[in-house]
Amino acid sequence: MDNIYLYMIIALAILAIADLVVGVSNDAVNFLNSAIGSKAISFRTIMIVASVGVAVGAVFSSGMMEVARKGIFNPGEFMFNEIMIIFMAVMITDILLLDFFNTVGMPTSTTVSIVFELLGAAVAMALIKIGHDGGTFSDVIGYINTSKASQIIFGILLSVVVAFSIGAVVQWFSRLLLSYNFEKKAQWVGALFGGIALTAITYFIFMKGLKGTPYAKESFDILGGSTMKDFLETEVLSIILVSSVFWSLLSYVLIAFAKTNIYKLIIIVGTFALALAFAGNDLVNFIGVPIAAYNAFEQWSLSGLPATEFPMDVLAEKVPTKNFLLFGAGMVMVLTLWFSTKAKNVVKTSLDLSSQGETKERFQPNFLSRGFVRVAMAMSQMSSYILPESWQAKIDKQFEAPVISLPKDKKYELPAFDLVRAAVNLMVAAVLISIATSYKLPLSTTYVTFMVAMGTSLADRAWGAESAVYRVAGVINVIGGWFFTAISAFLAAALVAYLLNTNLQVMFPLLLVTAFGLLLRNYLSHSKKSKEAKAEDSLTKAESSSVQGVIHESAKNIANVVKRGNKIYTNAINGLAKQDLSLLKKNKKQVNKLSNEIDELRDNIFYFIKNLDESSVGASNFYINVLGYLQDMTQSLEYISKVSHKHINNNHKKLKFSQIKELKEVDEKMEVLFNDTKAAFDSRSFEKIGAILNEKSEVYNLVKEKIQKQVERTRTEESSPKNTTLYFSLLLETKDLLNATMNLLDEYHNSHDDTVPPAKIMDSEE
Repeated sequence: MDNIYLYMIIALAILAIADLVVGVSNDAVNFLNSAIGSKAISFRTIMIVASVGVAVGAVFSSGMMEVARKGIFNPGEFMFNEIMIIFMAVMITDILLLDFFNTVGMPTSTTVSIVFELLGAAVAMALIKIGHDGGTFSDVIGYINTSKASQIIFGILLSVVVAFSIGAVVQWFSRLLLSYNFEKKAQWVGALFGGIALTAITYFIFMKGLKGTPYAKESFDILGGSTMKDFLETEVLSIILVSSVFWSLLSYVLIAFAKTNIYKLIIIVGTFALALAFAGNDLVNFIGVPIAAYNAFEQWSLSGLPATEFPMDVLAEKVPTKNFLLFGAGMVMVLTLWFSTKAKNVVKTSLDLSSQGETKERFQPNFLSRGFVRVAMAMSQMSSYILPESWQAKIDKQFEAPVISLPKDKKYELPAFDLVRAAVNLMVAAVLISIATSYKLPLSTTYVTFMVAMGTSLADRAWGAESAVYRVAGVINVIGGWFFTAISAFLAAALVAYLLNTNLQVMFPLLLVTAFGLLLRNYLSHSKKSKEAKAEDSLTKAESSSVQGVIHESAKNIANVVKRGNKIYTNAINGLAKQDLSLLKKNKKQVNKLSNEIDELRDNIFYFIKNLDESSVGASNFYINVLGYLQDMTQSLEYISKVSHKHINNNHKKLKFSQIKELKEVDEKMEVLFNDTKAAFDSRSFEKIGAILNEKSEVYNLVKEKIQKQVERTRTEESSPKNTTLYFSLLLETKDLLNATMNLLDEYHNSHDDTVPPAKIMDSEE
């Protein structure tokens, strides 16, 4: 039995590495989103700066896991075997919970997850002990540190509201003073802004990054014999004043003489600061529990007592973590930062919600988001009545984003937001976390950085009438996810602790294998989705400004739609023939994906028309018609897929052999038609379209013939109303699909005749 605890320590070490990976994937959003979103510096530079910050923060981390040791529960109330169950339950739950949030691309708090997992597992073990000893439910208070738990919950609520509000206010005033033409302002304006921002960020580095290190508690002669910690706490005003003057003067020198972009410097320093703070403080969320378990195991091994009789008072003492462990953890974090695709997914969620321009909205509006937007619009209207019109006009001018003319090839993406907003994001987050640290408030870095970014987005008018309802819905979903983290972490850890306690030798390996199995499944699923997103058959937006260019760009989309449509139609017929429900279910997903992609192309029509040359406005009619016919095709495929799935899903009577045979005949003819169409568009051989149009009557007559045969069968031998309905539905919708395809080909045939020959088009494009 004693060996089980050694195996648990080994398992906890492995889980710590895995937790570092999923934890960094989640928390990368805290220090990467501002730099990446502003495109102020290259991605490579951002990653190097962040990596250095993470490495330094990890090495200088205090390594004290106060929360794991005694922050949530009173360790002296538990025996060694019970503590090991608590720690194992926490790590298994934590890694699965964080990986789930990373997979769906939602940022959540590692601090809150670890705290509520410890709370859940400790409460479960306390209740088991109380039940065994014949105590009452109120006795749980003796096992749990209730004041710390309530502080954490207060910190969650406080950070959400305060970070959002202050971020919005600071951004509004910054934009009012600097506008979008901030680079043309007087040099002293940039120097003053740089001085304030760099003061906030550097003080944050000292307060959050260095205050918790062992060096902060050593006395220094240069500080008059006091410790760095005491100096930072007592000389706040002096430090801020001296720093402000120093950084403002340095900023002016850099702007005036070195021609440095001070906003880029702020973003570089801010990214380093948040990365350092993340590693220095949040590292304990990933390795604190395994280290606490290892310390407990060491003391128990030396005691010689049975695991059930060795109390855990030793965990109340402070034991520093060995430097090589901190360095190793830091290296794992840096590698994850560079190679994790899930980290990029989480960052993308934050950038999409704060983007100044149009993005693909990931969240659907709900009644809460609609309500918030209506209230905000009403308040905006009220402010327009209060302020004089001249003031209102001046304010609007400051918030007027410049029109940036893109080159026709659009080879690069615009930043999600400008340098001012990126600098404000970093500065405000740094200040708020510094203040919280000085008052010992457990304020999550995830909550602060995310909500500051959302507040600055709102104040910067990034959430316009076109996107506000989607962005607010996204923010509500993320905040809801945070509270879901707390509740699910508590319940899941409690359940795992209970299961481990029932039979440790059986449940420990079983739960461990289950956890790694789920991790592997999520990894494979994420990889599959990433590959699907990069599939060559995905549709692309038209960006050409001439009729000829649009004809050739749309040809690729049509070839892809025809290829995918052919597969969807064939799978529907095969699924009915074999009564394969899983194939039909998968087919429904494929057609829905295709339909959504075409909807996205239609949503882009406004920007497409805006980009056209004056001499090529006729291209808009062609493009709109093409999209209309593509949508008609997908609607027919959607209906065919839906009724086929519904028929088999409801266990209705199987189609007769003769009906299946006739449908396969139609499918074969449609396949020839689709393949010929795809070949013509792939090769841009538009002259072949005339020959394909001539095939229409053959397929059309075949479909009419099958409809007539079914009419005769229905009158004489057919006995299933459901079969008859399905068969007619499939054939009639096939006719509609055929018509939509022919209309599309006809549109191309006519447009091609009106333009220059394909060879000349290709020559001119080259």
